Amino acid sequence: MAEPTAAENKLVQYLNEAYGIEQRLETSLQAHIAMTGEAAYRKRLQDHLVETKRHAREVKKRIKQLGGEAATIDPPGPSAVSDAAQAVLGGAQKAVALAQGPLHAIRGTGQQEKYLKNVKTEYASESEEIATYSGIETLAEALGDSETRKLAREIRREEERMRSYLEKQIPRFTKAVVKAEIPASQRARPARPRKRATRAKVSARSKRTASRAASSTRAGSSTRAKASRRA
Repeated sequence: MAEPTAAENKLVQYLNEAYGIEQRLETSLQAHIAMTGEAAYRKRLQDHLVETKRHAREVKKRIKQLGGEAATIDPPGPSAVSDAAQAVLGGAQKAVALAQGPLHAIRGTGQQEKYLKNVKTEYASESEEIATYSGIETLAEALGDSETRKLAREIRREEERMRSYLEKQIPRFTKAVVKAEIPASQRARPARPRKRATRAKVSARSKRTASRAASSTRAGSSTRAKASRRA
């Protein structure tokens, strides 16, 4: 069997970095799902967990196609360590996430703040993944590996969609923290929807004007009809 080229080794290195991140995120998502009670948010995390597991499988498959071994370490190590060592190192990312899980469960001053902190952690993880797959995509393009480039692009786009969702949750959960923990007397009063009220008034005036015009038209028609009958 031919020795991997320098290009293949570099691609395997970058893909292994992505593989490790996917494993860590998988464990982190499982922990966050377990402590999440809000249905819509929980469902989105569950959906992304399915995506994350698929990403790991696809990356692992591509690593093997390039002649490498999937392991959550920074190459050029994989071929230089035993299978047992790879298994230990491969579990390191999950161990980190598992250790963080209990800390995530108790952080924050309340349930809403716990959700907020989890969302911010997930957002940061998605940003790391996007950067990682963007690097893989660029590297693969520079090396003429269209298959790896396509895989990295497809995964990156799914990570971007997830990050976009999480970005919208940050202000939502922040407002929930304010409502749950800050007395109403200390909160800013919501701005009055002046523009909407103005539009409503304009609409009402338009309807009244149209109604008067219609009444005037009917009255004029009635007068003309009477005059015609007299004639």
